[in-house]
Amino acid sequence: MNIFADFNERIRKAVQAIDLRDKDGGVLDLGRITVEPPRDPSHGDLATNAAMVLAKPAGQNPRVLAERIAAALKDDPDVEAADVAGPGFVNLRLTAGFWQARLGEMLDLGPNYGRSTVGAGIKVNVEYVSANPTGPMHVGHCRGAVVGDALANLMAFAGFAVTKEYVINDAGSQIDVLGRSAMLRYREALGETVGEIPPGLYPGDYLIPVGQTLAKEFDRGLLDMPETEALEIVKLKTVDMMMAMIRADLALLNVHHDVFFSERTLHADGARAIRAAINDLTLKGHIYKGKLPPPKGEKPDDWEDREQTLFRSTEVGDDMDRPLVKSDGSFTYFAADVAYLKDKVDRGFDQLIYVLGADHGGYVKRLEALAKAVTGGRVRLTVLLCQLVKLFRDGEPVRMSKRSGDFVTLRDVVEEVGRDPIRFMMLYRKNDAPLDFDFAKVTEQSKDNPVFYVQYASARAHSVFRQAREQLGEGDYGRAVLRAGTGRLTDGGEIALIRKLGEYPRLIEGAAASLEPHRLAFYLYDLASAFHGHWNRGTENPDLRFVKVNDPQLTNARLGLVQAVSDVLTSGLAIIGAEAPTEMR
Repeated sequence: MNIFADFNERIRKAVQAIDLRDKDGGVLDLGRITVEPPRDPSHGDLATNAAMVLAKPAGQNPRVLAERIAAALKDDPDVEAADVAGPGFVNLRLTAGFWQARLGEMLDLGPNYGRSTVGAGIKVNVEYVSANPTGPMHVGHCRGAVVGDALANLMAFAGFAVTKEYVINDAGSQIDVLGRSAMLRYREALGETVGEIPPGLYPGDYLIPVGQTLAKEFDRGLLDMPETEALEIVKLKTVDMMMAMIRADLALLNVHHDVFFSERTLHADGARAIRAAINDLTLKGHIYKGKLPPPKGEKPDDWEDREQTLFRSTEVGDDMDRPLVKSDGSFTYFAADVAYLKDKVDRGFDQLIYVLGADHGGYVKRLEALAKAVTGGRVRLTVLLCQLVKLFRDGEPVRMSKRSGDFVTLRDVVEEVGRDPIRFMMLYRKNDAPLDFDFAKVTEQSKDNPVFYVQYASARAHSVFRQAREQLGEGDYGRAVLRAGTGRLTDGGEIALIRKLGEYPRLIEGAAASLEPHRLAFYLYDLASAFHGHWNRGTENPDLRFVKVNDPQLTNARLGLVQAVSDVLTSGLAIIGAEAPTEMR
């Protein structure tokens, strides 16, 4: 029930009705016509650029054409007024009856209001978090976790077939370091004095339980094995325990992935998956043997002044060609990326989304180029970069950690302020903008705290129904009863609130298409503000209160409006991953 899409179609029909043609007498392209809320609500309910985008190809004056389009739209029974503004915009004011009918439809749809089929079942893979399994989640992972999870929820609500994925980086040198660090804690658990953790190993206390578990399971058995064999066992056990801890940390944030993909599988069986992916690129003409010039500035670890197997990524949009196989025959880290992306494509995904930290900005072009090479441009790949989060308490920077000694864990933050403030506030800025997170402000009960303001609106909506039952008794407050009297809603504030609710489907579709879940957080704040504002009008004017003891039909109509507000707040907060409380404690 997208009002804006509905009127876009009506405007196209109005243009066709005046038999508008291009300068050569051909059919005009109506695809650039848009319908959106006017910036100033006093100008009307909807605004269209139809005359602005059609005037030049039609060889007409924009304002004159706007007058013709406006005249045609005035015949629409749902249009109360059609006015021309500025150089040729057409502003529409819709009838109260139109908005009353839309409220009835919202109540019929209930929790499914705003749900869309625009995604058409397109298979989307959203990969996010994917932290190295070398320790607990820290606050640096938090924003990407929330952005990725909310985006996946949003796209699913918009009709995409979404898979939430976490890639376990359980191969490479960092896992060797993890294994040696855990082995030290294992010896410590057996009674050895290990002293200060050597530089280069992970010093966090979170590895102490790992050592104790290994000691309980193996006693001194690992010390009797060849070091290489023992280290393999320790690495596998440690990664498993780290991933259990990471899953638990993410669950605290209400983040749950559908797939946990192990990087080790790409290296199994003689790195069969990596070799197959490189062979695939070779057959497509994207692989060659050659040397790379030294990069400007600091040389990366995998740069060699010798002939290597290279991915010709500059031909598909990258800044430089990328090494895949070193001169000694070993694979570069990027070679695993090639195999992993091909694995996703082979699983049938039509769209790939990577949510990465801002420090991974250098990966964007190479991943985009890789997707073009592997799929011939068929699969769309997008990388969203999340800027850093700075923690404050009453304006002072927060630096201390209880568990690691050198970073703030995600668990620390969730346990102090709760899941919902984190999830909402991590979306209250666009992902590529820096974010300041103040522990005091996100728990403050005021309008200046967006998550409180939105959740308070949800609680207020439920309190209206409690008030109705207290004053009118336990009657029938079902949706069918509430929608029956929507024609009684004629106050400007009531219509404005319905109009705000009417923006929700467009918001869902637009935010999903642009991969911008933060737009939902902004919308919910605006909706809450409109609801609180109308509540305050009732405080000042008893005739506008939701519950009118002497007019049950009007009460039911207003309760229908409150129910629709509650539905949208509940729906939007669920997509964000937060609760819609029935009361504030």
